[in-house]
Amino acid sequence: MTTTEETGSLPARRETDGPWSEGAAALRGPGDGLNIAWVALDRHVADGHGEDIAIRWRAKDAPGRDLSYADLAGMAGRFADVLTQAGIGRGDSVFSLLGRVPELYAVALGTLKAGMVYTPLFAAFGPDPIRTRMEIAGARVLVTTGAIYRRKIAPWRRDLASLEHVFVTGEDVPDGCIALGPALAAADPGFRAVPCTADDPALIHFTSGTTGRPKGAVHVHGAVAYHAYSGRVALGLAPGAVYWCTADPGWVTGTSYGIIAPLVHRVTMIVDEAEFDLDRWYGMIGRERVAIWYSAPTAIRMMMRAGDAAAEPYDFSSLRFLASVGEPLNPEAVTWSARVFGRPFHDNWWQTETGGIMIANLPGDEVRPGSMGKPLPGITAAILDTTGPAVAELGAGEVGELALRPGWPSLMRAYLDEPARYAKCFRDGWYLSGDLARRDTEGFYWFIGRADDLIKTSGHLVGPFEVESALVAHPAVAEAAVIGLPDPTAGEIVRGYVTLNPGFQVSDDLERDIRGHARRLLGPAVAPREIVFRKTLPRTRSGKIMRRLLRARELGLPEGDISTLETDET
Repeated sequence: MTTTEETGSLPARRETDGPWSEGAAALRGPGDGLNIAWVALDRHVADGHGEDIAIRWRAKDAPGRDLSYADLAGMAGRFADVLTQAGIGRGDSVFSLLGRVPELYAVALGTLKAGMVYTPLFAAFGPDPIRTRMEIAGARVLVTTGAIYRRKIAPWRRDLASLEHVFVTGEDVPDGCIALGPALAAADPGFRAVPCTADDPALIHFTSGTTGRPKGAVHVHGAVAYHAYSGRVALGLAPGAVYWCTADPGWVTGTSYGIIAPLVHRVTMIVDEAEFDLDRWYGMIGRERVAIWYSAPTAIRMMMRAGDAAAEPYDFSSLRFLASVGEPLNPEAVTWSARVFGRPFHDNWWQTETGGIMIANLPGDEVRPGSMGKPLPGITAAILDTTGPAVAELGAGEVGELALRPGWPSLMRAYLDEPARYAKCFRDGWYLSGDLARRDTEGFYWFIGRADDLIKTSGHLVGPFEVESALVAHPAVAEAAVIGLPDPTAGEIVRGYVTLNPGFQVSDDLERDIRGHARRLLGPAVAPREIVFRKTLPRTRSGKIMRRLLRARELGLPEGDISTLETDET
């Protein structure tokens, strides 16, 4: 695994001191080293909290089981021992291709405990995106199921020379694979965490670009300091709290805030093996007495689509904080959640590359519906004009690129084998996010769109999120996506794509009514000229609507990397 970087505009290697440094000594170990798994598990066991419940795992069609911190530490230790006995070395690449099952957490934490580099993948990926990512990272180990192996790995396994071992869960063990259960049973649960440095690679998270191959963002063991800090400040994580992060474990949120941050804070995590089901989710909150709930706008919109009445039979009294991430949360969703759950969802913003939450509506603060919130203490953000030879900071209300001063511990350290691509993320002492935003006079940040999503029509710059939020405010509209299409007079025209709530039927009258609604809210210069009805919108597995894919298909352009595509428009 190569993580070389070019110099010049890149940030200094040393992180600046910040509020995440407070209590950092408690996060070190074993000995004078540092290991995320030790911080998340072993130190709690050593401090007498081994019997505390780490995970309440709820199976798809069975009751599931609870895992204590001692149980999980032992499982992670066994997997670390399995890897070591197999000849896998420090810094080698270990992949998981699993759903939300206990083995996933043992693999993630066992890999880290052994000083190796963990990479999660979406279990729903097809063969090509799996192979591409494993080739980029030089995968030596994969953990998956027998069924997934046969469909997605076996046809090309012999072509990937680096892949030495495939472990499979369950009793279906294809030829050439190793049964994980017996291997774990024979291994040592007392495997001692390998002391690493803060700069040693720990995690690789792949993120798709608009073109070209996926990018492998490298994160280090020192990132745990920011996971701990942001989990406490932005989500309110604390020992004993019942916490449910619904993010798929193949996504960075499913690792940073679905494994590391909550375990560092010794919470009890709810892990549901099943996919979204409205009644199951609503019932889970009451049955498990969930206090902190971290979910995605896509799921929230699906709940909204079911209507207020669907929530009435359920008990939400245990909830004390709700947060959302993945894409901007429409203002309508904030007001809806306050009405239905008694508390609003608090939006926050971060990226795979930042490794942790950067901007948030914090617990205890009044939510500004539609706003990402303010930078966490210690994080310096700005809105920049990046079109000139040197960047320039913009004032309140002006739209520009959202940028951050490097210095927090969870910032990515490289794109695998792509130093030039990595270097382009930094300029004049700033990390450039590629997102457009504005800051108001009170310091709240408002998402506009990706830089390549901005629409220029009749002299106006239109951010798609603002238009989408107006469309979703119409009672018929469940979801919306907005793109710009070339027009000889206006430069571009705004076209909206919408899915409908139950009870509404596609018609010309409804299309005119939705356009009229948008014109009243936004004005004729910004409102869509056209509305197109869809049953679904193209969306990534992390919930982001893929506007660029809509535009590419309308114009016959290359679609770019669509390996994370979950749903397609029909």
